[in-house]
Amino acid sequence: MSATTEPRPATTPADPGDRGGRHAFLVATGIFASRMAGLVRQRVFAHYFGLSAAADVFSAAFRIPNFLQNVFGEGVLSASFIPAYARLIARDDEEEAGRLAGAIAALLALIVSVIVLLGVLGAPALTGILAGGFEGEKRALTVRLVRILFPGAGLLVLSAWCLGILNSHRRFLLSYMAPVIWNFAMIATLVVGGRKVGGSLDALAVWLAWGSVVGSALQFIVQLPSVLRLVPRLRFGLGIGSEHVGEVVRSFGPVFIGRGVSQISAFVDVVIASYLPTGAVTAISNAQTLYMLPISLFGMAVSAAELPAMSAVGGDEASVAAILRARVAAGLRRLAFFVIPSGVAFLAIGDVLATIVFRSGRFTADDARYVWAILAGSAVGLLAATSGRLYSSVLYARRDTRTPLRYAIVRVTLTIVLGYLFALHLPGWLGRSERWGASGLTASAGIAAWVEFALLRRAVQRRIGAVEVSRRNLVMLYLSAVVAGAVAWWEWRAVRVLPRFPSAVLTVAIYGAVYLGMTALLRVPEASAFVNRVARRRAR
Repeated sequence: MSATTEPRPATTPADPGDRGGRHAFLVATGIFASRMAGLVRQRVFAHYFGLSAAADVFSAAFRIPNFLQNVFGEGVLSASFIPAYARLIARDDEEEAGRLAGAIAALLALIVSVIVLLGVLGAPALTGILAGGFEGEKRALTVRLVRILFPGAGLLVLSAWCLGILNSHRRFLLSYMAPVIWNFAMIATLVVGGRKVGGSLDALAVWLAWGSVVGSALQFIVQLPSVLRLVPRLRFGLGIGSEHVGEVVRSFGPVFIGRGVSQISAFVDVVIASYLPTGAVTAISNAQTLYMLPISLFGMAVSAAELPAMSAVGGDEASVAAILRARVAAGLRRLAFFVIPSGVAFLAIGDVLATIVFRSGRFTADDARYVWAILAGSAVGLLAATSGRLYSSVLYARRDTRTPLRYAIVRVTLTIVLGYLFALHLPGWLGRSERWGASGLTASAGIAAWVEFALLRRAVQRRIGAVEVSRRNLVMLYLSAVVAGAVAWWEWRAVRVLPRFPSAVLTVAIYGAVYLGMTALLRVPEASAFVNRVARRRAR
């Protein structure tokens, strides 16, 4: 009597067309709330600081310790911790899951404490390296702010640990809404500090730095009770000898290096921008605030929702590959539907977006146009940056952290070389003012993002096969976005009858309505799904 072994079918906790979209919606909802709070914060910041020297100092100082959050924070923990932890949760192994979560928390706390101490002590050297164009009082204030901000960045790393736990348990909303309280803390600090210090922008910058630290602590604290409920067997310890801790640590290394390499690019941007005329550092930061909105709302939402689900997929290789292809294809369609119009909006009506968010007080119409030019450069790589996150999630879910690292190095190297040429030399070659080098800096990052995207897509398709992408669908999306952009651009310049702010809001609303209407008429599936989802929610 012979026995045959049937291939074990692949299992996944969520259907790519149903729960995947619902989880992405929850992530997007939380991110939307936090990003809206962030936009309000940036508007209040622009009202008080404009594109002043103090604004440049705070923007540069904020980015220096922020590397701690970016290197150790959400991206690294998502790629290294969530896949291992999610598999333990899927097996209902609460004991080992609690031990793993506690070990990662202890290791993070230890490492981050040492780095915070070194950052505070080494603030003058870091400022000299990463903001070399700052001199005198400008440099001294940057050093002071860096020392204040470093502990807050450490607290945000612990907040990212909470996010990893919550995401693994499919509690997406709280983890992504938690930054709202951080933003509100900074807004309150600006309002109160603005009244207390009068016209001293340097003093207000110090107030704001302390407000950021307080907000970081609140962001961590607000998530902690839910984490403790979800992990009842949480055990703190270094976890030496644990197989699962070892797996996370091994995965952590390449991802950590990859994030570190990406941070080198961010630091090089600050260094280059510090040599551009006053206002460039803050204008780039303002443009990045707008650029990160679709990155976070759509790129991060889809990839964050997919990573735990893809990590938990089990079964034979062919079945797993089929499920992953379906999930990636569905994710790419959702991304394209929202990201393509975002990029076209940056190109067509970037000044309108800057007016809505930043135009107030010291921030003028010329400042809005300057941010628009920088934002237009950012639009070059928007679709590549968001889609690349999803492809990276596939590799992380399959425990491949080295491939994204290699391609991140390629992207960063290309960004640095092109950024140097486009920012510091291209304006002179074209006979333009050197301040426009800020646009070249963001455009160079976009070109590099497309190179990285192409490499990641090739690597993923080698592992799971070709992912079907409808070219017709892409053409319809671009056509709809371009028509909407042309209508909105003309309306803003030729028909404006309302005051500045409501007129800008109306222009954006017209852009969105035309885009949605055209995609619906052209029968783009995601447009119909979006309209139906909104209709169902209103019916409730």
